Amino acid sequence: MPEIQAEIRLSTTELRDDIPFYTKVLRMQMDMIYPADNPTVAVFSGHGLRLRIEKDAIEPPGTIRILTDDPDGFAEGQRRLVAPNGTTIEIDALNPPLILPETAHAFVVRRLADQAPWVIGRAGMHYRDLIPSRLGGSIIASHIRIPDGGPVPDVVHYHTVGFQLIFCYRGWVDLVYEDQGEPFRLYAGNCVIQPPEIRHRVLFASDNIEVIEIGVPAEHVTTIDHDMTLPNAQLNPGREFQGQKFVHHKQDEAVWTQARLPGFTARDTTISENTRGVAGVNVLRSDGGATTWATHGSDILFTFVMEGSMILEGEGKDPYRLSPGDAFVIPPGMKTRYNAPSDDLELLEVSLPGKFETRTE
Repeated sequence: MPEIQAEIRLSTTELRDDIPFYTKVLRMQMDMIYPADNPTVAVFSGHGLRLRIEKDAIEPPGTIRILTDDPDGFAEGQRRLVAPNGTTIEIDALNPPLILPETAHAFVVRRLADQAPWVIGRAGMHYRDLIPSRLGGSIIASHIRIPDGGPVPDVVHYHTVGFQLIFCYRGWVDLVYEDQGEPFRLYAGNCVIQPPEIRHRVLFASDNIEVIEIGVPAEHVTTIDHDMTLPNAQLNPGREFQGQKFVHHKQDEAVWTQARLPGFTARDTTISENTRGVAGVNVLRSDGGATTWATHGSDILFTFVMEGSMILEGEGKDPYRLSPGDAFVIPPGMKTRYNAPSDDLELLEVSLPGKFETRTE
């Protein structure tokens, strides 16, 4: 295969002014310059870029972003510069710290019957937003479906997140994760957490697969890993990724105990334990007992109705009759009651943090 190079052309009015800037300030090397008697073109390379600076070229000056693990030590600490040819240079951190926005608490009810729009997102998946306000950017909750099963056009990738949950609601999906061995099938009722930056890939899905995906914060970066092939050779199921362990929770192995709310039993997915309390995930079922008014102290408490029905009552709010596909968020300190639960009611409850206080009347 023939060698191929690509370069970006930028304009200049006086090339001799650009040479010391690109070589000394930006630490790029000059690979080419011509003509010798009165240079009008120079080619520089560095930081993964190849630039052709050409006198009187028609292109606008543009912007170059340079990412480094020592932004304060690059270009004498300047974060924004303008080259002699007019190109803007932005210096930023290669791996900036993850910033978790402060939660904008709100009472949210999102009903499937309200016909919230489905939008086509990554890898052709259909997304439905379950928290439109995203609580100030602190969380995104998505109802995701793939109508036609088969191979999923996904690649090995990872997410820069504080917490991420995939709960299989309908159907099944085949997944593979870094250090977790061979691909496996995630069935309805089961879930996984994707610890920060664990490499993974979606392989195959059943017809009409549906999952609930939770991501913290709402806006987070997805990065494609072109170098890793999954499954990888290393097997290390107990590995921690930024303090969190991979969890594959299976409902047929779960133990049901008394839930935090009277009138319900719960199965703990062990996610709170394996994230060191960052988040908790429980499935609640009605046990036929009386329900009561309660408040909670969790920063975020999100619930998705998987099966059955109930009436959500909130202090100062009109009651909401909820059915499968509906979701709600209850802010801390707000008094609510899960009234008239059907015998088959099943709720997916996600909290941040994993452990919090519940007060009942």
